[in-house]
Parts: sequence; structure tokens; C-alpha cells
Amino acid sequence: MMNGKEQDSITLCVVGGGTAGWLSAMIFQSEAKRQGCEVHIVLIESSKIPTIGVGEGTTSIFGGVLQALGISQSEFLVKTDATIKYGIRHKDWRFVGHSYDGPIDDPYALSDTIPNAGSWIDTFCVAAGRSVGEPHLFQALMKSNKAPVAIQNGRPVALSQFHHAYHFDQAKVGVFLRQKSQGITHIDATVTDVTHDPENGRLTSLILDNGDKVTADFFIDCTGFSRRLIGQAMGVPWKSYGDILPVNRAMPFWIDLPQDDIPTYTLAWAQSSGWMWQIPTQERMGCGYVFSDRHLTPDQAQAEIETTLGMPITPRADIKMDAGRLDRVWDKNVLALGLASSFLEPLEATSIHGTIVSVLLFCNRYLSKLNTISDQERMAYNQAIAGQVDDFCDFINLHYVSERQDSAFWRDVANEYIQLKTREKIAAWQSKMPASDDFINALDGLPHVEDLLHYPVLDGLGLLNQAVARQVMSQNPNFRNFARDTVDHLSKQAKLLAAQAMSHKDWLKSLHQ
Repeated sequence: MMNGKEQDSITLCVVGGGTAGWLSAMIFQSEAKRQGCEVHIVLIESSKIPTIGVGEGTTSIFGGVLQALGISQSEFLVKTDATIKYGIRHKDWRFVGHSYDGPIDDPYALSDTIPNAGSWIDTFCVAAGRSVGEPHLFQALMKSNKAPVAIQNGRPVALSQFHHAYHFDQAKVGVFLRQKSQGITHIDATVTDVTHDPENGRLTSLILDNGDKVTADFFIDCTGFSRRLIGQAMGVPWKSYGDILPVNRAMPFWIDLPQDDIPTYTLAWAQSSGWMWQIPTQERMGCGYVFSDRHLTPDQAQAEIETTLGMPITPRADIKMDAGRLDRVWDKNVLALGLASSFLEPLEATSIHGTIVSVLLFCNRYLSKLNTISDQERMAYNQAIAGQVDDFCDFINLHYVSERQDSAFWRDVANEYIQLKTREKIAAWQSKMPASDDFINALDGLPHVEDLLHYPVLDGLGLLNQAVARQVMSQNPNFRNFARDTVDHLSKQAKLLAAQAMSHKDWLKSLHQ
């Protein structure tokens, strides 16, 4: 069944601003231009709705989007007080006193391609008892809090071909993107009502609190937890992950930056009943305790964090969380993005990443034929995005496989929240090394949580079998020697480049001069 008639141009209305709304609108605009589609974009947001800026991290895909939108990194960093992110440091997850890092660069891209060899760099590291992060340049830069540049001949030169990620205050980024946008109609108002086509149930127009009526062909819901269009207007149900992910409350707050340098990683610090994030911007550290209110009251959570940090904090909000996703993100002519489509604790920076991938997948598949979409195509997209978020959820669930038994929370997590799927994967990886075919990418090759991201977590939690890795490496001594030489070279180069790199703090300061 086809919906609508072909026409020369379409009007696309984004409801909700912030990072998700403006980033989505600008990607739609850029993709429409690239594909030769005539698309007029309207964005409706209300300046009356406050935002809670407590720090957010991206994945490496964000840098590529900035480039595609013609936004320079230096301008972005200066205007938003953003910082560089090379990965995530997980503290006290396996047991108290233990930490591991998850760098996001790809050492395989710097080495020879070995057909049918699987994740041979990681396998060698496990076999040799070396951290899988060792051959990563970003691991060395994380440890030393260095910038992604070194000074050569009096000017900064990039150290790496890889896109790093960013930390920022999402409220500032939303304002910055709005200021950078061109050709997008901006309306400061709140949606008070909607109208539907009585024949097919499609959304036809929005009634605003200023009395205006906005008509469009397609609507994007970026209204966050309110889900004003996809939930309230279209009635799409929510699928909760409450039985898989054990935390359900968040207490965000700010603290001062450390005096010596600005960290180049997100800190995920496990606590008695959840975990604390620390995300540095150039001005301060955005933090939050994500916890289980079945095990702690908000007052107890605040007291624990103040004891952990050795200082008082001022919570900025008390956020009750319902992790999960929509049953379908695309219903008739409404597409939900950002927090309107799904919500997960921010352990692996999946929110903005998921938004970008969702928009790019949609544009690549459907933007040029938006008025002639079949029900089967819509269903295929919904299945792909549902799979993306379900995979994010599974990946986060894996992080909770811990040796900790020091609190009721960690004992309950071990007994009640590690899903069967996670246990089966871990069991399978006791007899084989994780490989790319263990992971499904239904996103047309767009970045997803696959083997490269799993190895640091599995290795850090002690869930990989060294005997299996040694067996793989022993099958071909020449290959084992080649792997050893490659890892040694990459590790040496990473340390050398990190030693040459500028201080993160000094480099950021230099951009303002």
C-alpha cells in the first residue's frame, strides 16, 4: 500500500530543538541537497521549556557529521566549550579498585589486512596477557590527557586519521547548531494540538500556542520524554527494558574541573547501587549518579556521592528513568528521534549516536521517495532501528557482568538482571574468540556496536578465555610472530605520538586566542 502522492517538494516539520532536533534538521537538509530533493524544513521549539545541561558524550560518528555540515572543529570547540573524548574509563566495575579503558579508534586500520584472521590484534593481546587497549593510539592519549595534535614547524598537526568523539553541554550545542543553521524556518512555540487525516490517520497539521497552524507532509518528533507526536498523538506504545537494565533514577550535578588537566575520556565509576558519570567540558565537569531507587533513596544517593567525592554536591534534578524504546519509531508520517524514540542510561554514549545513524539510514533509504513509501519499507526501517537499540541494551547489560558482591544492588544484578542472551554469549566466547559474524549489522554498514567495541569490555571484565586465544595463535607461529610485531609497533607508535602531543588543556586554551 502506498501512502500519499508524488510531488515536486515536501515540507518536513521537526518538533523539538536541542541537539537532537537541530542536528537532525541539519542532516536532513544536507542530505536533501546531496540527493537533489526539494525539502523545506520547519523546526518548532519553545524557549519556555528549560534544558538540563549536565554533560553528554558522543561517539566518533559525530565528527564526521560536523565535517559534512561544513562546521570546523575549532569553531565547534570554542563556541560550545566542548572537549575531546577518546573513549570511556570504567572504574570499579569488575571489582573495587579495578579499572579498564575502552578506546574508540581502530588499530586494524593501521595494519595489514589479514584475510579470514578475525580480530587477530585483540586475540594476540589476550593470548599474551596484554590489555587489548595497548595498541590503540587513543588509549595512550587517554592515559596522558593529550590533545589530538602535535606542534610541528610551529603549527598544530593532527596525530591520527581517526575521528575522535566529543564531550559537551548539550544545551550549548543546541544553541550553536541553531545559530549555524541556514534555510530552516524556526518557530518559537509549543504544540498544543494536532489534526489527523480522518481517512488514513496521518498527521496533517500542528496547532501552536501562539494560535498558528503548521501544515507539513512529514513530521519528526524530537520532543524527548514527552513524545508529543509519536506517543501522545499517534499512540505508539513503549517497550521497557526495566527487567534488563537495573538502574532507574538519575541525579545530575556539576563539579569543578581538576586543576592539572582536562580528562580526555568519560569516566563511568561504579558505585554501591549504580554508577556515576563524569563528563568534562572546558568550564566544569558534568556528573550524575545513575542508581536503583529499589536500593537507595535520592538522599542516600546524594550522601554516597558526597562521601565518594569528599565534597558536597548540588543536585540539579531528580530524574525518574524508564529505559526502553518505542514499539516502532516510524508510524504513518511521523518519525521519532532522540529521547522521543528510545532511552538508555548514558554508559556508552548511544543517544546522539543512535540519532545520527537513524537519520542517515532514513535519508539513504527513503528521503528521495518520501511520498511513495510502502508499509513493507516502513516496517523494515522500524525493525532495523529496534534492532539497533536492542543491541545497545544488550551491550550495556554486558557491562554489569561483575565480580562485585559488596552490596545488595550488585548481588541482585548478578541474580536477576543479567539476561539469558548475555550469559549465552559469554558462554560461547569461552570456547571461541568473538568475531564479526557474532554481531548483526542491519544498518546498511553504518557504525554499530560490534566486535571492536566489545573486546575492551570483555577483556576489562575478565570474560575472555586466554587459553582459547593462545590456541588460535599457536596454529601458525609465523602469524603469531607477525601479530606480536604489529602489536609492539602500534604500541610503540602510540606512546611516541602521545609524548609528542600537546596538553589537552593547553590546546583547548590556544583555540580561544
